[in-house]
Amino acid sequence: MDLHDIHREFEAYLDAMNLATILVPKSYRDGKIQIFSLETPHKERHPLQIERQIDLGSSMKYECIIDIPIEIGKRYLIYDHQGGVTDLQIGAVVRTVPFDDKFFYDGDLGVAYTQEQTTFKVWAPTATEAKVKLIDPKTKKADYIPLERLEKGVWTATVFGDMEGIYYTYVVCVNAVWREAVDPYAVAVSVNGEYGVIIDLAKTRIEKPSVPPLSSPTDAIIYEMHIRDFTIHPESGIMHKGKYLGLTELETKGPNNTTTGLSYLKELGVTHVELLPFNDFAGVDERHPLQQYNWGYNPLHHNAPEGSYATDPNDPYARIRELKQAIHTLQAQGIRVIMDVVYNHVYMREQSSFEKIVPGYYFRYDAYGNPANGTGVGNDIASERKMVRKWIVDSVRFWVEEYHVDGFRFDLMGILDIETMKAVREMLDTLDPSILVLGEGWDLPTPLLSEQKATMQNAEKLPRIAYFNDYFRDSVKGSTFHLYDRGFALGDFNDREKVKVGISGSVRKKHGLFLHPTQTINYVESHDNHTFWDKMEIANGHEDEQTRKKRQKLATAIVLLSQGIPFLHSGQEFYRTKQGVENSYNAPDSINQIDWKRKSEHEDDVRYVQGLIQLRKSHRAFRFTTEAEINNHLFFLETPAFIIAYHLRDVQQYGPWRDIIVIHHNQEEKQSVFLPDEEEWHVICDGIHSGTILLFSGHKQINLAGIGTWVLVKQT
Repeated sequence: MDLHDIHREFEAYLDAMNLATILVPKSYRDGKIQIFSLETPHKERHPLQIERQIDLGSSMKYECIIDIPIEIGKRYLIYDHQGGVTDLQIGAVVRTVPFDDKFFYDGDLGVAYTQEQTTFKVWAPTATEAKVKLIDPKTKKADYIPLERLEKGVWTATVFGDMEGIYYTYVVCVNAVWREAVDPYAVAVSVNGEYGVIIDLAKTRIEKPSVPPLSSPTDAIIYEMHIRDFTIHPESGIMHKGKYLGLTELETKGPNNTTTGLSYLKELGVTHVELLPFNDFAGVDERHPLQQYNWGYNPLHHNAPEGSYATDPNDPYARIRELKQAIHTLQAQGIRVIMDVVYNHVYMREQSSFEKIVPGYYFRYDAYGNPANGTGVGNDIASERKMVRKWIVDSVRFWVEEYHVDGFRFDLMGILDIETMKAVREMLDTLDPSILVLGEGWDLPTPLLSEQKATMQNAEKLPRIAYFNDYFRDSVKGSTFHLYDRGFALGDFNDREKVKVGISGSVRKKHGLFLHPTQTINYVESHDNHTFWDKMEIANGHEDEQTRKKRQKLATAIVLLSQGIPFLHSGQEFYRTKQGVENSYNAPDSINQIDWKRKSEHEDDVRYVQGLIQLRKSHRAFRFTTEAEINNHLFFLETPAFIIAYHLRDVQQYGPWRDIIVIHHNQEEKQSVFLPDEEEWHVICDGIHSGTILLFSGHKQINLAGIGTWVLVKQT
C-alpha cells in the first residue's frame, strides 16, 4: 500500500524508539480499539501491547509498546482489529537521547564542489525519500536528482560536470509530506535567500593580514556597530553607503572636514569592531534594500552573508567577496572583527530549513508538546541535541576558516547549553586562542535545566567566555527598563558599592560573579534599548545639556578605566541619539544612522574618549587578567558617597607609572580629595583633557571641579 493512498482515520506517532502513541477520534468507532498491530516494511505483522489509554475528550489516546526494533526512514503501518489502517508517523522520538545517539554523524555536510563534480550531503534521518533539486538560474528549469541514504541518516548524491552557479534546494519526504528547503549548510544563496547556490569558494579566498597581538581579552576595546548605520548618513563622505565596501574606504571626510568611517575607527584607537549580524537575514528585501531597515536578528541562513549590504545582491559571489574585503581591510588597519551570531532562534520555525528537513528535532518543546519561547520570538534552538551542537560548532569554525573573523558575540547565549559553548570555545582554541567569545548570559525561560544553561550565573563553568555585565551597566547608568532610575553616573549614589564591584572586574573576591576580569563585558550602552543620551533626556531632564554631557563622559570613563573588557556602542562618544526610540530594530535610517554632523560638533568630546583609550592601552594596570592581580593592587580610598576613588598600587611592572589613582565624581559641586601620601602626583586626566600627557602636579589633595574623572600618576 502506498502511503499517499492512506486515508488516516486515526493517527499514530513514534514517540520513543519502542513507543507508539495512537490517537483515535471518537467519530471513528467511538474511539474504542481493542487491538493494534504493526506492519513492517517486509509486510510482517506484530501485535502491539497497549500500555495506557487516556480519554482526551474528543479522542482516545493509546500508548503502545513496540517490541521489535524500528528502522527510522522506512515505512510502517498500524492496523486496528477491524482492518482500519494508518501510517506510523515520526513523532517525539526525534527528541529522545537514543535517537540522538543513533543518528549522530560527525562528517561533512553541505556541498563539496569541484569543476568535475559536485557532491551533496544532507542530514535527514526521518525522511523516507530525498532529492536534490537543481535549478538553472537563467531558464528556471529544474532537475530532480534522487539522493541515496547512507548510515546515520545522511543522504547524498554526486552530480558530474561543472555545476558552478546552479541553484539548489533539498526536497524531502517525512510523514508522507514532501517539503522543499534550502540547505542548512549553504554557503552561498540567491537574492533574498530563496535558493542555495553552488559556487567555487576558492575563487573568493584572501590571506588574513597580520593583526596586532592580543595577549589577553582585557586588552580588547570593543566598538559595536551596524554595517549600514555606520556609513549611510548623507554626509558620511563614503561612496558605498550602507554597504560592506563602505567599511573599506579610507580618508573619508564628513561635515566640517570631520574624519569618518574606517579612518575614524583607526583614529579612535579601538581594537575590535563588533558588527551586528551579517549572515543572511529576513526583514530587508535585498532587491530594494533602502525601503526597509533591520538590525539582522531574523536569521535565515547562518553560513551565507546578507545580500542587502552587497553592491549586487543578485550575484551570489558579490556579497562573499565584499564581506571578505571589508573584514580584511579592517584587519589590515589593525582592527579585529567580532561577528554577532544568532544561533538561539530562527526567523520562523515552520518555514525554516531545519523544521522542513527534520521536523521537531532542532527546536525545544515544553511538557505539553508546544514550541518553547524563551527567546520571545516563537522558537528556541535545541543546542543540547548532538546534531544541533554540531551545526553550531561547524558554523563558527566556517566563519573563522573562511572569513577570518576574530571573535563571536552570541546573541541570547543563555538559551544555549554549557556543553555547546564549551565545544565552541575548545574548537576555537585549536584554531586561535585569541579569538574572543562573548555573549548575553541572561537566564531565559527555556526548557533546559538551569545548571545546563550558558548563563552569567554559570560563568565558572565557562571560564574562557565573557558575559555582558548588566549589573555594571545598571549600577553606572540606572535601570535600562525603568527610565527614571538613575545610576552613579546620573547623579545617584545608592548603587555606589555595585559600581565598585564593577570597577574591580566583578570578580568573586570583590563580591562579583566572575572567576577572572576577562569574563566581564563592561558597558553602559549597546544597540538594544535607549541610548545613554536618550535615557538621560528623561531621567536627567532637569539638567542642562552641558551637565548631561559631563555625565556621559563620566560613564564612558568608568567603562574604559575599569577592570574587564570595555565595550562602546558606536556614537556613544558623541552622544548618539535615536530620537527617543527605544527599540530601533526596524526604524528608518534617519533614526539609526551614525550622525557624522553630530560627531563634527563634538570633536573635543571624541578626543577625550580617544585619550581614555590611549590611557588604557598605555598601562596594563587597567587591564589585569587575574583576580589575584586585582586583589593585590586595587584599593578603594575613603571618600564621600558622590565620589568613587581607587588606588592602583605598586604597578610599575605593568607600565610607566608606579602608582595610579582614579577618581570618579558625580556632582557639580566642587570637592577636594585627600591623596594617600605627601609625594608628588601628576594629573593626566581631568574633566576636560585625557591621555598620557602630564597636565599639572599636586601634593596631599586634589580639587575636583564638578562632574568628571581624574587620573593621577606617580612616576617610577
